[in-house]
Amino acid sequence: MELSDLFWNASLQELKQGYILKSGSYICLLCGERIENGVIYQHESIFYEAQRYMRVHIEMEHGSVFNYLIHLDKKLTGLTDHQNHLLGLFYQGKNDKDIQQEAGIGSTSTIRHHRFALKEKERQAKIFLAMMELLKEKDQHAPAFVSPHKTAKMIDSRYDITQEEQADIISKFFPDGTDGRLKRFPPKEKQRLAVLREIANRLEAEKVYDERNLNQILKEMFDDYATIRRYLIEYGFIDRHPDGSEYWLKK
Repeated sequence: MELSDLFWNASLQELKQGYILKSGSYICLLCGERIENGVIYQHESIFYEAQRYMRVHIEMEHGSVFNYLIHLDKKLTGLTDHQNHLLGLFYQGKNDKDIQQEAGIGSTSTIRHHRFALKEKERQAKIFLAMMELLKEKDQHAPAFVSPHKTAKMIDSRYDITQEEQADIISKFFPDGTDGRLKRFPPKEKQRLAVLREIANRLEAEKVYDERNLNQILKEMFDDYATIRRYLIEYGFIDRHPDGSEYWLKK
């Protein structure tokens, strides 16, 4: 199962803690790091059991789960830039007067209004989640959608794709199987997304590739490797240094 699937299928409590226990390992929902349960891990001369070490990992690598989530694209969080900024200030424990001065907002009553608006958004979210959970029990015709990858730069109609559609597209453009070569680069956006997701799955999550190495891997899948590389970046599957010297899968 892809990391994005684990992320989107996690419960609220699992999202809050930032990890899940699966197949004998604690898996970080933010980056995919696996910590084997039952093993003792050492960090800076201190020994930790696996679950506690996963919390140490999240703190070291991500700062906090809140810090990670608040930096997700606003298409995923549903927050405006202004709301996002205020949430960050609230999380820092600052009072309304300090926030008013730092953000340059009219008055402390304005800050309180924003707090109220966010609480209202929370109440609406709880009701919506409850409705969706109840809907799952009744809606027998709901298609199984493919979860968008967490690093997507824009969530739009291209991501309206079911698991069945994904399988059909992969079968069409990889006629020799998922280990084979790409027959041709898809002309349609939704098809491109499905194909690029499959190509990204062939790259190693923790590996940093130099340009020559990445080009060679992509060329084994498709002759026009430069187009594949460009779209992998455009769709948010991979990232790179500004000089193009190194590439890696985004998490």
